[in-house]
Amino acid sequence: MAYRVTTITLNPAYDLLGFCPKVELGEVNLVQTNALLPAGKGINVAKVLSDLDMPITVGGFLGKENRDGYNLLFKSLGVVDKFQTIKGQTRINVKLTEQNSEVTDLNFSGFNISDQDWQNFVKSSLEWLKEMDMVAISGSLPAGLSLDNFTQWMKQVKTICPKIVFDSSRDALVAGLKAKPWLIKPNDKELEMWVGRKLSTLNEIKAAAKELVNEGVENVIISLGSKGALWVTKNEVWLAKPPKSKVVSTVGAGDSMVAGLMYGLLTNQSIKDTLVFASSVATLSVGQAGVGISDRQAVTNMLDKIEIIAG
Repeated sequence: MAYRVTTITLNPAYDLLGFCPKVELGEVNLVQTNALLPAGKGINVAKVLSDLDMPITVGGFLGKENRDGYNLLFKSLGVVDKFQTIKGQTRINVKLTEQNSEVTDLNFSGFNISDQDWQNFVKSSLEWLKEMDMVAISGSLPAGLSLDNFTQWMKQVKTICPKIVFDSSRDALVAGLKAKPWLIKPNDKELEMWVGRKLSTLNEIKAAAKELVNEGVENVIISLGSKGALWVTKNEVWLAKPPKSKVVSTVGAGDSMVAGLMYGLLTNQSIKDTLVFASSVATLSVGQAGVGISDRQAVTNMLDKIEIIAG
């Protein structure tokens, strides 16, 4: 079966990845540069899906002044490029990993979306999304795009492509949740922000996830960092725990999990098996700098090392 899948990244960024044993505020920090990569949450998802041999369409906004890196990436991945090119530059985000595996993000501002830019995007995206079986909408919102306009577009997308996989944070998460997407993947801190209270135990996290399910979100997957991932639906609850492993960088780990979830669901795996597969992909991702799957066999070998618990 030919799957029709797209990822949308409205506010992509070049990721400047570096290693610094310990970041000292107010001091000169010597950083070992690992890579400068064209990225963005939805683009990271597309990278992993491409490595899993899934045909992908990508869309969103890119700045005209520094689009070349993305052009090369899309060509190498063999994806269909539906990105809208607008005036300005795509931003650069600096991601510093410390000796203790903590990651400090310095997210810079980029282009500004005009009303006309947004109207053009809405018109075109609602046309080509009609052909898709599943769409991942990931990341933050660019300057100039109102939360209300984003919510309205999400609702329109849902009418033509119901299987929306949504992964965002802060105000964009709240705005997107108003459209009741089919699947979401917040982390535990983002879930706390949505419910407005501290979630100190796994049972409290499960209860909060159930609130989202009762609000109309069919699949709620909560990232718990090194403690694993929790999947809650109306009828099932599963907790996947990864083995202890060396952490090189956590950048893109959540996006790798989203790709694994999409792949499992598109290939008709059960919720349990999909969560194990996605956890395997995410676990391997933290052991490398950069995003992608270089060894499919390593993913297969990892499956048996994921502890899966019904809950």
